[in-house]
Amino acid sequence: MKLVICSILLSICFSTLSFSQEAVEKKSPPAGNAIVGDYYGTDVSEISESKAISVEKLENELKNTKKSENVTVKGLVTDVCEKRGCWLTIKTEDGSGFFVKMKDYAFFVPTTLKGKNVVLEGTAEKMITSIEELKHYAKDAKKTKAEIDAIITPKEEIRFLAAGIKVVE
Repeated sequence: MKLVICSILLSICFSTLSFSQEAVEKKSPPAGNAIVGDYYGTDVSEISESKAISVEKLENELKNTKKSENVTVKGLVTDVCEKRGCWLTIKTEDGSGFFVKMKDYAFFVPTTLKGKNVVLEGTAEKMITSIEELKHYAKDAKKTKAEIDAIITPKEEIRFLAAGIKVVE
């Protein structure tokens, strides 16, 4: 009887350890060097750079329409979520950047993606981001308290929901 109880307790301990390890792994960005040809999310390995539009063209398209679905865009990654790799920003023509989240949080990207050119496939939309959300993302990006406190107005911006991301030259 003691052996059965010990076995049950031991199983519970191992299960708890496994779940806690899994939770720790989900809180950090995936490892990797984000080299040319790597892709994240939907298999975008077949997407040609020649099909991708520039960030400038996307911005122009969104002046006429608020949403563009099934769009492929090429751009430079300027920032990646330091916590989990759950979002990134792409440089715009004016240098400000547009925000990219992963569709259904189905995948994350390594922080080494920062500074790399990528092709994104997904949906782009012009929207207003709340002060609270902007502050949340600033915290994720490990901005200083002063930088976070300086966020006092909502921001109209392009938001991209990526189904897949491919590293390109």
